[in-house]
Amino acid sequence: MISTRKAYGEFLTEIGDNPDVVVLDADLAAATKTDMFKKAFPERHIDVGIAEQDLVGTAVGLALSGKTVFASTFAIFMAGRAYDQVRNMAAYSHANVNLCATHAGVMVGEDGPTHQCIEDLAIMNVIPTMKVFCPADGVSTKKILSVCMNEEGPKYIRLGRSDLPELYTDEEFHVGGSHTCGDGKDGTVFATGSTVSIALEAQNELKEKGINIRVVDLYSIKPVDKEEIVRCAKETEKLVTIEDHSIIGGIGSIVSDVLAELYPKKVEKIGINDTFGKSGKWTEVYKYFGLTKENIMYKFIQE
Repeated sequence: MISTRKAYGEFLTEIGDNPDVVVLDADLAAATKTDMFKKAFPERHIDVGIAEQDLVGTAVGLALSGKTVFASTFAIFMAGRAYDQVRNMAAYSHANVNLCATHAGVMVGEDGPTHQCIEDLAIMNVIPTMKVFCPADGVSTKKILSVCMNEEGPKYIRLGRSDLPELYTDEEFHVGGSHTCGDGKDGTVFATGSTVSIALEAQNELKEKGINIRVVDLYSIKPVDKEEIVRCAKETEKLVTIEDHSIIGGIGSIVSDVLAELYPKKVEKIGINDTFGKSGKWTEVYKYFGLTKENIMYKFIQE
């Protein structure tokens, strides 16, 4: 069990011997885990303070000068407070910058609705040239970050606060890819980030009831794996999406858009439905919004 933010911190220290790597933070290094890099390579860790716009602007300047840049803060600040700089500096300049936002979604729990960013995937998805990723465990976090290091242009990597089970070992990850578990014909659950492990739990319990589904980890949000979405729509009976994000503009909308264009089919969406989050233990907040294996199972068991 490891959080994707901690895996991010470990990744930074693993690549830190590269003198071109520079890491920036906005007074949240302990929370985003960039403090791990700071302890090992203090001369290449820049804390801009509580100034998220400066965080992105400085990161873009360093990236345009040839540095390999990772910039971090909470998702609510990266997607919200620094939106203008993300759009008009990072994306418009096509800067090779990695925007690694932690504490995304209602998994932030007790921090409450003001800090539970449930709009970031939608916001980043519509920014021209931006690539968007959301890893499901520590292994995929490191592999996706490794891909991003060698990918031109701006990238947004969505990371979480709480520990998640390890799902992957030596699988490969690439821009525009996905990972599918199972080949059941009864349905497909499209998930991303923290909801992938929940979907896999539902898959196992449904199998015991004679219902065989497949789970697709949409770790690449933009570009998304259109081919796999259509293949699953053609081969399975029912389609469900689950995400710790608003269903408006999240993977529910993205999957629906792909199918509306290429293979029209009904999609049932599980996520945050046009409301703000709630303060509480993240496991209880997940139950409140139906981000549970039981809710997935109900979608396939109901008549």
